[in-house]
Amino acid sequence: MEKLTQVIKNIEPSSRKIKQKALKRLAEQARPAGSLGILEGVGAKLAAITGTLDVSFNKKIVITCAGDHGVVEEGVSLFPQEVTPQMVENFVNNGASINVLAKHVGATVKVADIGVNFDFNPEMPIFHKKVRKGTSNFTKTPAMTREEAVESIMAGVHIVDELVEQQGLDLLGTGDMGIGNTTPSTAIIAAFSGITPSKLTGRGTGINDEMLENKIAVIDKGLALHNPDPQDPIDVLSKVGGFEIGGLAGLVLGAAAHGIPVVCDGIISTAGALIACELAPHARDYLFAGHRSVEVGHAFMHQRMQLDPLLDLQFRLGEGTGAALAFQLMEAATRILAEIKTFEEVAIQDAQKP
Repeated sequence: MEKLTQVIKNIEPSSRKIKQKALKRLAEQARPAGSLGILEGVGAKLAAITGTLDVSFNKKIVITCAGDHGVVEEGVSLFPQEVTPQMVENFVNNGASINVLAKHVGATVKVADIGVNFDFNPEMPIFHKKVRKGTSNFTKTPAMTREEAVESIMAGVHIVDELVEQQGLDLLGTGDMGIGNTTPSTAIIAAFSGITPSKLTGRGTGINDEMLENKIAVIDKGLALHNPDPQDPIDVLSKVGGFEIGGLAGLVLGAAAHGIPVVCDGIISTAGALIACELAPHARDYLFAGHRSVEVGHAFMHQRMQLDPLLDLQFRLGEGTGAALAFQLMEAATRILAEIKTFEEVAIQDAQKP
């Protein structure tokens, strides 16, 4: 816990001075004020993070954290747990949706095993950060110990440290893989918000009405049994979370500690981001919401963190797909800030001035 506390202390607010300078330039550009909507704010936020009005991303990486969940025993997913390691293999072989979309936007993909219930070949080119082979069934016991929760978070932090040291990192996207993981993700936002799971729970892999009612009951049961403390994010993660969710939180904290912008993907990645922001409120200065998925609880997470998603494409996949697509909009935002001329630069009378 001491190392995690130090990481949190290392996260400083982004530069308000640079952000104001960026907003001033955006307001003086030769176009109607505010006409490029939320991309203006994205550009200013990126400037504040990086300390320059001419932001560029040379090293764009999506990290897909994988883990399994004991709660799948309760029938909350259409797919069996064996799919998780099979998808990890697919990611490594560049055959998954995230591989295609990341390639499209000029990003690379790397998988992190934080808690898959499978023994991967140690030579497989992934981050081998397994805490344990899947969480416990949180309708019976806590998903993990407090120590394991901290270990999962630090796994994500260490991944960012390694990337920065070994190859450099300018923009990080977070993605997930883990059968059953919308259940702990929904439990997490329910624990923090106090909103009843019936208002937060979605269909995940596409479950029917009967399975949805069961999924809600499962989340209710876990929350009632463990009563996670919303003032203690580690308690929430340990009681109803997932190892990959902890890893995703660590990615956000690690990126923020290094001053690197990070984009969260769907409800699972955003659950990890939520844990990170509850632990370290300044982490939000470095965080972007790639998209809003069709999972009901996702919007409530965005509201709690006061994040406006860049896209709404009715995705419900995860993997980092929405984060990858958001990279292009973020790069567009950097060009908007740096390259659109001001009224003064093009010698046009500023019609917006009285």
